[in-house]
Amino acid sequence: MADSKPDRDAAYALKTPEDSIELYREWAKTYDQDFAKANDYRNPQLIAELFVKRCDRDTPVLDVGAGTGLVGQALTAHGLAPVDALDISPDMLAVAQSKGCYRNTIHADLTGQVGIADTVYGGVISVGTFTHGHVGPEAIDELLRVARSGALFALGINAEFYEADGFAEKFETLKNRIDGFEIVETYGYGKQAEAALQQTRSSVALFRKR
Repeated sequence: MADSKPDRDAAYALKTPEDSIELYREWAKTYDQDFAKANDYRNPQLIAELFVKRCDRDTPVLDVGAGTGLVGQALTAHGLAPVDALDISPDMLAVAQSKGCYRNTIHADLTGQVGIADTVYGGVISVGTFTHGHVGPEAIDELLRVARSGALFALGINAEFYEADGFAEKFETLKNRIDGFEIVETYGYGKQAEAALQQTRSSVALFRKR
């Protein structure tokens, strides 16, 4: 990873949590400009809007894989609070915290158990985390653990990997633990992005914990 330029291709090439920490250490300070703005990255706003339309107000929300805080900014712009940020990268969390949109930041690796008590959150949102080289469907169990009964989930999953990486199969096994499951597809990149990125879809899993 030491020779990898911090970009989307490098992110998809990640193999281990240590790789993620190293890449995002380099990328944290320039991510918003070099990636999000340069590629007209819209999923943080689009998925936040899907979440806000369905969520209960005045309940704590966990932003999983919060990165530099783009989702937190979108949620607070809609008046949603409190929101906590969880990410594997302390450098990305430092940028997120500086934006003033989070109550707490939590440094944790979602491929294992996170240091959060059971049934804390009334909402869980994630954008850009459930994709190739990052976090697989097994982490959804841990998110269900920290959520209250009735908690709303909005999990953006790269559509290319939804079937191939076992997300569809995982949700089938969870059907007795969740309610109101639906998939809404988004196109996460606008017209400023290169043509291939404009065709990138996310399968947004929306449901509530039973």
